[in-house]
Amino acid sequence: MDIQLKRGLLDVCVLAAIKDEDSYGYKIIKDLKPYTELSESTLYTILKRLESAEMLTVRSVEHDGRLRKYYHITAAGLNRIDDFKEDWKEIQSIYQFVTKEDHQND
Repeated sequence: MDIQLKRGLLDVCVLAAIKDEDSYGYKIIKDLKPYTELSESTLYTILKRLESAEMLTVRSVEHDGRLRKYYHITAAGLNRIDDFKEDWKEIQSIYQFVTKEDHQND
C-alpha cells in the first residue's frame, strides 16, 4: 500500500479510537487490533504528529505509581474524521471505476 495513503488511514484510525472516550497507548493498540496491526513505535509517531497538528491533546495521570498519557480528540480531530468520511466516498467511486472490468468478467 502507498505509504502516504496508509499514513492517512492510520491517523484517522487512531482518531476514531479516541473519538468517544479518552484513551492511552496500549488500549489504542488493543482497540485497533481487530482492524489493523500497529506497533507501539508507529502509534507514538502518529500520536505526536496528531498532537502537533492540534487534532488531539495529551494529559498525564498517575496509574499504579506511573504516569500514563491519555489522549483526547479535539474539534480539529473530529473534523479530520468527517473529512475522511467525505473523501472515502470519492475513494469508493474510484475503486469501482478501477475494478469495473473485474466485475464484468465474473
